[in-house]
Parts: sequence; C-alpha cells; structure tokens
Amino acid sequence: MIVLGIDPGTATTGYSLLEANGRGLIPLEFDLIETKKSFTHAERLSMIYDHVREIIRSGEPDVMAIEKVFFAANAKTAIAVGQAQGVMFLAAADFKLPIVEYAPGTIKKVVSGNGRSDKKQMQQALRSIFGASIRSQAKKKTHFDNAADALAVAYCHVKMTYHAP
Repeated sequence: MIVLGIDPGTATTGYSLLEANGRGLIPLEFDLIETKKSFTHAERLSMIYDHVREIIRSGEPDVMAIEKVFFAANAKTAIAVGQAQGVMFLAAADFKLPIVEYAPGTIKKVVSGNGRSDKKQMQQALRSIFGASIRSQAKKKTHFDNAADALAVAYCHVKMTYHAP
C-alpha cells in the first residue's frame, strides 16, 4: 500500500509517498510544492491542483492522508489553506482516491509519543523511524519541515490504520 501524505499550504505544501509492505515502511518520495509569491491566489491554487494530480498519477497511491487545517489566531490564513486543501481534495476525487484527515495533535502523538511535540522533536522522531538520512533525501532544502510533516502524516495513517512497524 502507498500513502500520499500531505501537509497543506498555499506558499509551500509538503507531500510524501510512503509504501507500507511486508518488509516495513519505505519513504518513496517526499518533497515540496512551492508556489511563486508573484502568483495570484487563484494561480497558486491551480498550480497546487496540477501538482497534486501529477503526484497521484505518477505515484499511484492507495489513499491520501492530509493534516487537518487548524489555525486559532489567523482566520485569513486558515481560509487560504482550507482553499488549498479543497483543490487537493478535488485532485484526489479526480482519481477516486480515498481521503483521510488527521489533527495535528494526533499526528504528533503517533509519531513522537507526545501530542505537543515541536518541529525539532518531530524531526528527531522521524529520523529514529526512517533513519538519519531522511533530510538528505529531500530534494529541496528550503522548508524541509513541510516535507517532513507530510511524511509524518503518511506514517500516522499507516500506524492508525494498519498498525505497521
């Protein structure tokens, strides 16, 4: 089974493809979809939609696991990220790909054992799960946190659904 993990955003969206099989967990890919600041919001959404469709087409995942949008302080950001999440849902629907959402605290609890882990603790937990080389596997070094978060979302889905290693 292949899980497409998504950490949604409008400027930077993290994504990962994680394979769970009888031999364990294999991170096939994790990277970023980065939109240009000069783009309008609609152009950014279109770019995200196109990229997610291509990731689904080429990676052939069995499910999309996505982090739920949660912003208490900034409604404008929450709306924009929610719109980005909407085009990701549309891309998944184009391929009849099932979608599962996870709250940030759930992802943190499953990956690190602590629902309030910070970025550094989450990355340490991911390195202990997948090996110290995961940062070097990321294609782009900027905003690595987003790609790592997407890998955490995919891992959370596997653990919550299949209780894999």
